[in-house]
Amino acid sequence: MPTALIDGVPIAYSDTGIPPGNPDAQTLVFGHGLLFGGWMFEPQIQVLRHQYRCITLDWRGQGETPATTGDYDMDTLTADAAGLIGLLAIAPVHWVGLSMGGFIGQRLAARHPELLRSLILLDTSAGQEDPAKVGEYKRLAMALRLVGFRAIQSQVEPHMFGSVFRAGPLSGPIIRDWSARLRRHDRAAISKAVLAVADRKSVEHELSAIAHPTLVVVGADDRATPPLRARQIADRIPDARLHIVEDCGHTSTLEQPAAVTAVLEEFLAAVAAR
Repeated sequence: MPTALIDGVPIAYSDTGIPPGNPDAQTLVFGHGLLFGGWMFEPQIQVLRHQYRCITLDWRGQGETPATTGDYDMDTLTADAAGLIGLLAIAPVHWVGLSMGGFIGQRLAARHPELLRSLILLDTSAGQEDPAKVGEYKRLAMALRLVGFRAIQSQVEPHMFGSVFRAGPLSGPIIRDWSARLRRHDRAAISKAVLAVADRKSVEHELSAIAHPTLVVVGADDRATPPLRARQIADRIPDARLHIVEDCGHTSTLEQPAAVTAVLEEFLAAVAAR
């Protein structure tokens, strides 16, 4: 996986390149959720790469991006994303962000509108973390640092994956892969990422300035960022479209990959037709 040096920090990314025979293809950039990496978009990229250039990036200390001594807060990660888009000279892009990637996408759209062509937000929130959950997340961050992910996986899983998916036959390999990847990560780095999410600031007051075509998608059974949070985003961004995925929790790209890919294709086609 290549890396780009952004303000002295190596940021890992993947790039499918321009699709053969389509030199004018537009670019999608995918920002992953907490405790994942760009790999969580593989089902969508396998379909979309034939029409679009598809790029993923991994946040600090997650995926293939190494741990850093600097900040992991949302503004810092937004600067990382903006830096990568600038370095690769790919603006304007369609931003696809899930959860943590959605936190970044909203900041990019509001503060760096010239970098984006459209905004797709999956299972995310514009507000600060629910105060009722902050204490739990900080305890999990401490446990991650001290004893590792294996010891707390059973507590984290219900936040990441919906009950329908976890009870189904396809969940086993995906959850085992997710768990194995996390156990290879630097404990302190993952703990810092969790704390950054728990302590994030609200950007609700910035959403009305977003003028890009926007799609907001959420799993009907998402516990981490429930559908109410998605509706609040869609209500604040002018002309935003809201789509709810049934039988789906927080990690919609892996739980309902075909449904999510289909709604992305439909939205992107509508943007192109404008």
